[in-house]
Amino acid sequence: MARKAEKEKTKDGLKLKIVNPNAAGIDIAYGEMQVCVPEDRDGENNRCFGSFTCDYEEIASWLKACGITTVAMESTGSYWVGLFFFLEEKGFDVLLANAKDVKNVSGKKTDEADAEWIMLMHSYGLLKPSFHPDAAARSIRELARHRDNMLRSASKEVQHMQKSLVLMNIKVDTVISDILGKSGKAIIEAILNGNHDPKSLVQLVDPRCKASKETIEKSLEGTWDVVHLFELKQSYDLYKYIHTQIADCEAEMDRLLGEYTDGCGTDMQGYTATKKRVSKKNAISFDAEKHAFSMWGVNVMEIPGMGLGALAVLMGELGRGFTEKFTSAKSFCKWCNLVPNNKISGGKLLSSKVPKQKNRVGQMFRQCANSVKSVKTGLGIYFRRQKSKGGHLQAIVATANKIARIFYTMVVSKNHYDESKVGLDEKQLLERKIILAQITLDRLNRKLSVTQG
Repeated sequence: MARKAEKEKTKDGLKLKIVNPNAAGIDIAYGEMQVCVPEDRDGENNRCFGSFTCDYEEIASWLKACGITTVAMESTGSYWVGLFFFLEEKGFDVLLANAKDVKNVSGKKTDEADAEWIMLMHSYGLLKPSFHPDAAARSIRELARHRDNMLRSASKEVQHMQKSLVLMNIKVDTVISDILGKSGKAIIEAILNGNHDPKSLVQLVDPRCKASKETIEKSLEGTWDVVHLFELKQSYDLYKYIHTQIADCEAEMDRLLGEYTDGCGTDMQGYTATKKRVSKKNAISFDAEKHAFSMWGVNVMEIPGMGLGALAVLMGELGRGFTEKFTSAKSFCKWCNLVPNNKISGGKLLSSKVPKQKNRVGQMFRQCANSVKSVKTGLGIYFRRQKSKGGHLQAIVATANKIARIFYTMVVSKNHYDESKVGLDEKQLLERKIILAQITLDRLNRKLSVTQG
């Protein structure tokens, strides 16, 4: 396994010590791989290879011939995936580094120089490995990401349907909240079947709709252009097809999660499902809550704001052994990009900003934070306190950080969610404000008495 940087004492002082002597560096690109090994291993120690599978075989054979045991590469797009897992299967200790950590010094940039720089940094133990889950969790992660992509595709088709309706001057989206809801689907299907009579179409609307029937009837008076009707049919059929594919994807996720969590050996007798209201729109069709309990041994669904969709993403992105990779809740939150990056110079804080790098786990915790902004829980109170101090965005990050810490602590300790440890309730906050106001008033009265005396 790759080692961390070490220092040794010399006559000239402290000096970095080579801790990974059998290290190689690889600069990743779409069409070629630049591989560099120490100079004493081969006369041509910096070689360029192709990116086909046969080239991967050639890279592995050359690295073994050079006595290489550990390899470092940067995470460039998705180009690293194939070579990373191929070398892992061949028995190499492969380190995936963040691109910002392997940035070379300014000057002439070449693939050869980048590969040599990665090799040198890895030799001295200066690279930190990026976190990625185990192989089984990665399969679940890929399906979860694929599902999200299909949901985005489905939402685009909804926009296309809305556009087709608007071009025919059908304004049903102004009186019905969701055109793909029960009432909206019934109306669209009737229109595509040739029913263009507003008085007949209005009868398909659910009685619970807030808009009056007269208003809905007016919104259904359109021009019924043949081309736009054709576009509407195409978009609606594609929307339905995408959702059948989403259902198939969720079924496969359910199967893989079942196989994955069966190996965890969790005692399910302690499992109790939460009674949360779950949104039916784009809802997960399988029991993600039960799978999460099987994976981590605790029901993280108890955390306010946590939803089934977030659980499905977290299970794939983290896997069951993520707590072994992160030594503390702080390091976990830092990886999630939920901790400000403080820049200090001369003892002064120059800036304190949250990194802009995208992290799907951090995004899930941000969504959870956004969903608790108006609820009457400790996290909701905490959100509103942070919002009053620094605005909405600061409140989102701060609350997401707290949720991530709670999530990590629950998984490590296997304890239930404890609302009393989250923060102060509304009554306690009010009492504190009264005390502070009284202290301020007393101080002002003392100043006034001194001035008058």
